[in-house]
Amino acid sequence: MTSTTIFLNRQPRLAPHSACDSDRVLDLSLEHGPLAPSTARHEARPVLAAWGLEEEQIYDTLVVISELVTNAVTYALPPVVLHLCVAAHDTGQIEIAISDGGPQSGPENWAATRPADEHGRGTVIISALSDDANPSLDADSLIDQWADLDVA
Repeated sequence: MTSTTIFLNRQPRLAPHSACDSDRVLDLSLEHGPLAPSTARHEARPVLAAWGLEEEQIYDTLVVISELVTNAVTYALPPVVLHLCVAAHDTGQIEIAISDGGPQSGPENWAATRPADEHGRGTVIISALSDDANPSLDADSLIDQWADLDVA
Protein backbone atom coordinates (compact mmCIF):
# COMPACT_ATOMS: atom_id res chain seq x y z
CA MET A 1 0.00 0.00 0.00
CA THR A 2 1.24 3.50 -0.70
CA SER A 3 1.86 5.96 2.09
CA THR A 4 -0.17 9.17 1.96
CA THR A 5 0.10 12.34 4.00
CA ILE A 6 -2.73 14.85 3.77
CA PHE A 7 -2.27 18.37 5.02
CA LEU A 8 -3.49 21.86 4.33
CA ASN A 9 -1.00 24.63 3.72
CA ARG A 10 -1.56 28.22 4.87
CA GLN A 11 -0.42 29.77 1.57
CA PRO A 12 -1.84 29.02 -1.86
CA ARG A 13 0.48 26.75 -3.77
CA LEU A 14 2.45 28.14 -6.66
CA ALA A 15 3.01 25.45 -9.27
CA PRO A 16 5.38 24.11 -10.22
CA HIS A 17 6.49 23.77 -6.63
CA SER A 18 10.18 24.38 -6.02
CA ALA A 19 10.58 20.84 -4.64
CA CYS A 20 9.19 19.30 -7.85
CA ASP A 21 10.94 17.86 -10.85
CA SER A 22 10.12 20.53 -13.45
CA ASP A 23 9.71 17.85 -16.15
CA ARG A 24 7.00 16.04 -14.20
CA VAL A 25 4.37 18.64 -13.30
CA LEU A 26 0.66 18.87 -14.15
CA ASP A 27 -1.49 21.91 -13.39
CA LEU A 28 -5.13 21.62 -14.35
CA SER A 29 -7.96 24.12 -13.86
CA LEU A 30 -11.22 22.30 -13.21
CA GLU A 31 -14.83 23.31 -13.50
CA HIS A 32 -16.53 23.97 -10.19
CA GLY A 33 -19.17 21.27 -10.47
CA PRO A 34 -19.97 17.58 -10.34
CA LEU A 35 -17.78 16.65 -13.34
CA ALA A 36 -14.56 17.99 -11.79
CA PRO A 37 -13.49 14.75 -10.01
CA SER A 38 -14.01 12.70 -13.18
CA THR A 39 -12.13 15.24 -15.30
CA ALA A 40 -9.25 15.28 -12.81
CA ARG A 41 -8.99 11.46 -12.86
CA HIS A 42 -9.27 11.30 -16.65
CA GLU A 43 -6.49 13.87 -17.15
CA ALA A 44 -4.21 12.57 -14.37
CA ARG A 45 -4.24 8.85 -15.27
CA PRO A 46 -2.11 9.04 -18.47
CA VAL A 47 0.26 11.52 -16.84
CA LEU A 48 0.82 9.24 -13.84
CA ALA A 49 1.39 6.28 -16.17
CA ALA A 50 3.91 8.30 -18.19
CA TRP A 51 5.72 9.13 -14.95
CA GLY A 52 6.20 5.38 -14.41
CA LEU A 53 3.77 4.68 -11.59
CA GLU A 54 2.49 1.14 -11.23
CA GLU A 55 -1.25 0.48 -11.60
CA GLU A 56 -1.85 0.22 -7.82
CA GLN A 57 0.01 3.51 -7.26
CA ILE A 58 -2.03 5.17 -10.00
CA TYR A 59 -5.25 3.86 -8.47
CA ASP A 60 -4.38 5.14 -4.97
CA THR A 61 -3.33 8.52 -6.38
CA LEU A 62 -6.56 8.83 -8.39
CA VAL A 63 -8.67 7.97 -5.32
CA VAL A 64 -6.97 10.72 -3.30
CA ILE A 65 -7.27 13.20 -6.19
CA SER A 66 -10.95 12.38 -6.58
CA GLU A 67 -11.72 12.83 -2.91
CA LEU A 68 -9.77 16.10 -2.59
CA VAL A 69 -11.39 17.56 -5.72
CA THR A 70 -14.82 16.44 -4.54
CA ASN A 71 -14.25 18.17 -1.19
CA ALA A 72 -13.14 21.38 -2.93
CA VAL A 73 -16.16 21.41 -5.24
CA THR A 74 -18.55 20.49 -2.44
CA TYR A 75 -17.38 22.88 0.25
CA ALA A 76 -15.37 25.64 -1.43
CA LEU A 77 -15.72 28.49 -3.86
CA PRO A 78 -14.09 28.45 -7.29
CA PRO A 79 -11.52 28.25 -8.70
CA VAL A 80 -10.51 24.60 -8.30
CA VAL A 81 -7.03 23.77 -9.57
CA LEU A 82 -5.26 20.40 -9.45
CA HIS A 83 -1.47 20.46 -9.09
CA LEU A 84 0.45 17.19 -9.46
CA CYS A 85 4.17 16.69 -9.48
CA VAL A 86 6.94 14.24 -8.76
CA ALA A 87 9.25 15.42 -6.01
CA ALA A 88 12.72 16.34 -7.18
CA HIS A 89 15.77 14.41 -6.04
CA ASP A 90 14.06 11.06 -6.71
CA THR A 91 12.44 10.81 -3.27
CA GLY A 92 9.62 8.59 -4.52
CA GLN A 93 6.91 11.12 -3.71
CA ILE A 94 3.96 12.33 -5.77
CA GLU A 95 2.68 15.67 -4.54
CA ILE A 96 -1.00 16.48 -4.97
CA ALA A 97 -2.44 19.90 -4.19
CA ILE A 98 -5.96 21.14 -4.78
CA SER A 99 -6.28 24.91 -4.61
CA ASP A 100 -9.69 26.47 -4.13
CA GLY A 101 -11.29 29.80 -3.32
CA GLY A 102 -12.09 29.11 0.33
CA PRO A 103 -15.23 27.88 2.04
CA GLN A 104 -18.72 28.47 0.70
CA SER A 105 -21.17 30.01 3.10
CA GLY A 106 -24.38 28.08 3.36
CA PRO A 107 -25.67 25.01 1.57
CA GLU A 108 -26.14 26.57 -1.90
CA ASN A 109 -23.91 24.06 -3.65
CA TRP A 110 -24.95 21.07 -5.74
CA ALA A 111 -23.78 18.52 -3.16
CA ALA A 112 -26.14 19.90 -0.52
CA THR A 113 -29.05 18.71 -2.63
CA ARG A 114 -27.84 15.09 -2.61
CA PRO A 115 -29.13 12.53 -0.10
CA ALA A 116 -26.99 12.18 3.03
CA ASP A 117 -25.97 8.61 2.14
CA GLU A 118 -24.31 9.87 -1.07
CA HIS A 119 -21.60 11.91 0.65
CA GLY A 120 -19.55 12.17 3.82
CA ARG A 121 -17.07 9.33 3.27
CA GLY A 122 -14.20 11.29 1.66
CA THR A 123 -12.35 11.97 4.88
CA VAL A 124 -12.59 8.31 5.87
CA ILE A 125 -11.25 7.22 2.48
CA ILE A 126 -8.38 9.72 2.59
CA SER A 127 -7.57 8.68 6.17
CA ALA A 128 -7.49 5.02 5.12
CA LEU A 129 -4.82 5.86 2.54
CA SER A 130 -3.00 8.30 4.82
CA ASP A 131 -0.30 8.14 7.41
CA ASP A 132 -1.49 11.50 8.69
CA ALA A 133 -4.46 13.79 8.07
CA ASN A 134 -4.44 17.32 9.43
CA PRO A 135 -6.89 19.75 7.81
CA SER A 136 -6.76 23.47 8.62
CA LEU A 137 -7.92 26.81 7.26
CA ASP A 138 -5.88 30.00 7.03
CA ALA A 139 -6.91 33.44 8.26
CA ASP A 140 -7.77 34.61 4.73
CA SER A 141 -10.10 31.63 4.16
CA LEU A 142 -7.84 30.31 1.40
CA ILE A 143 -7.46 26.56 1.22
CA ASP A 144 -4.73 24.53 -0.38
CA GLN A 145 -5.25 20.85 0.31
CA TRP A 146 -2.15 18.71 -0.12
CA ALA A 147 -1.38 15.03 -0.27
CA ASP A 148 2.01 13.40 -0.63
CA LEU A 149 2.00 9.80 -1.80
CA ASP A 150 5.03 7.60 -1.31
CA VAL A 151 5.39 5.72 -4.60
CA ALA A 152 8.96 4.46 -4.17
